[in-house]
Amino acid sequence: MKTLGEFIRETREAAGLSLRELARRVEITAPFLSDIELGRRAPAEKNLALIAKELGIPLEQIHQYDHRDTVSDFKAVIENNPTLALAFRTQLKQVRTGSMTPEDLVKRLKSK
Repeated sequence: MKTLGEFIRETREAAGLSLRELARRVEITAPFLSDIELGRRAPAEKNLALIAKELGIPLEQIHQYDHRDTVSDFKAVIENNPTLALAFRTQLKQVRTGSMTPEDLVKRLKSK
């Protein structure tokens, strides 16, 4: 799965823009844009909108790769439910060891 930063970098490169040029156009620093592309920092919604505009893509397309809300929501749910946290860790371990694929996990979650 591609991260938000990877998607932005790939789209920027496909558009023939340097990191410095895109940063200049959206009025952020090149180091900040670099951190976004490397997944070290998260852009504000305003900056995401400007990046999308400069890259000539719909903002919704960028949002497909922005999983911050999903991760924070999921974290809150499992922090408040130890049974759910254990169940998820067990399933995640199976995915990490290769005894289950991510697609198998999705099917399992949808079938219940």
